[in-house]
Amino acid sequence: MPATLQVEDLCVEFHTHDGVLRALDRVSLVIEPGQIVGVVGESGAGKSLTGAAIAGLLEPPGRVVAGRVLLQGERIDELRGEQWNRIRGRRIGTVFQDPLTSLNPLFTIGDQLVETIRAHQPLSRQEAARKALALLQETGIPGAAQRLHHFPHQFSGGMRQRVVIALALAADPVLIVADEPTTALDVSVQAQVMDMLGRLCRDRGAAMMLITHDMGVIAESCDRVAVMYAGRVVEQGPVRAVIDAPAHPYTRGLMASIPDMASDPRRLNQIDGAMPRLHALPTGCAFHPRCALAQERCRREAPPLQDAGRTQAACWLVTTGELAA
Repeated sequence: MPATLQVEDLCVEFHTHDGVLRALDRVSLVIEPGQIVGVVGESGAGKSLTGAAIAGLLEPPGRVVAGRVLLQGERIDELRGEQWNRIRGRRIGTVFQDPLTSLNPLFTIGDQLVETIRAHQPLSRQEAARKALALLQETGIPGAAQRLHHFPHQFSGGMRQRVVIALALAADPVLIVADEPTTALDVSVQAQVMDMLGRLCRDRGAAMMLITHDMGVIAESCDRVAVMYAGRVVEQGPVRAVIDAPAHPYTRGLMASIPDMASDPRRLNQIDGAMPRLHALPTGCAFHPRCALAQERCRREAPPLQDAGRTQAACWLVTTGELAA
């Protein structure tokens, strides 16, 4: 059985007045059926852009210039127009950060669910209405039969996000791309929504790409994780291996920046400096200006992903043993 999603050396560029900007550089990911893979990194790392490229939502002037995206073994990065409409929604569901951007305020939740279901599946309106009710019940909407007739503004933020998840699952997709799905929610609601989303994906055998900046969400929800920096994957592997023994200096910095109640609460660790802009990417490893371990080769050559114990890391120091804890 082929992987649900296979991304191979994906490159995305933007043609601007400042020249050609490479926003994604040789990004590779694999997500197996029923697996949840987290993509994490600072703002501007390329997480959301990767999700948009996979779901066919790149906005001009952005375009895929190299690499391949395969969904269940079928190449989809070359699809255009109507071809994408047969994939997006039906085989790839999307969940975004702000549920209000995914819901039409002029139509009831039931109407939006029914129309989405009928757009992708040959069901009568009555059959689609039954499925819409079942989806709301599955996603934990109380009083689902009555709520079908309510409008988006009549739902709380957490309930709206549950409705968006129901919409994403309406056509029984094989892949869910979830871009910061809980960031706009209260902390008490975030865990409930993530637990529900993960359970529904696993019950249905759907794979999920979870885009987030929160390592806590990654630790609780994901099977594997890919850490991105300046448009590249700098480390990836099983989530416990990356969290417990990070190999790349950037991943180590991310883990060290998480507050620890056992340490001095008056001081938080941070990674000095900032993510470089696309038009001013440094030569060699893009992280080297912020890396305390950088050597001359790091400044000259961009390292490939290579084995680093239980994970893969894009760092020249992996082969020298200088990254040992």
